[in-house]
Amino acid sequence: MTTPPRVRRTNPNAGPVVLDDLSKQIIEQLQRDGRMPYAAIGKAVGLSEAAVRQRVQRLHDAGVMQIVAVTDPLTLGFPRQAMIGINIEGDLEAVADELAAIEEIDYVVLTAGSFDVIVEVVCEGDGHLLEILSKIRAIPAVRATESFVYLKLRKQTYSWGTR
Repeated sequence: MTTPPRVRRTNPNAGPVVLDDLSKQIIEQLQRDGRMPYAAIGKAVGLSEAAVRQRVQRLHDAGVMQIVAVTDPLTLGFPRQAMIGINIEGDLEAVADELAAIEEIDYVVLTAGSFDVIVEVVCEGDGHLLEILSKIRAIPAVRATESFVYLKLRKQTYSWGTR
């Protein structure tokens, strides 16, 4: 008999998902190695392979996680990364949608503070970054941008999901 995942929504309409310790342990194993076999995960967390498979599927179906390949931009010919703060006049969500449609923009968030929106870009170099900035500044509601060029990535983790 398999153990059903302890994944439940505190608010079925939009609330956060509450995870039990076993689901968190499975996620932690997959964060270490997204290709880890279910049998190995099961051994590490004390479940059968079938139970792990079922839990992973339910976590995926609930939108709690996805398993993806994370690449290193530097090794793929993208030596320039930057965060760009953007000040907007008008409909923030409409502009955020326009920004999200720009292929080189990987991350778009509406923020409170000095900027209305912050985006992250991965570029082939400084000339490419300049092209992207030109695309952003061509959006009529964009009033100003400020670029924060990455000099060195010191830490990048995805482990906040199991705290």
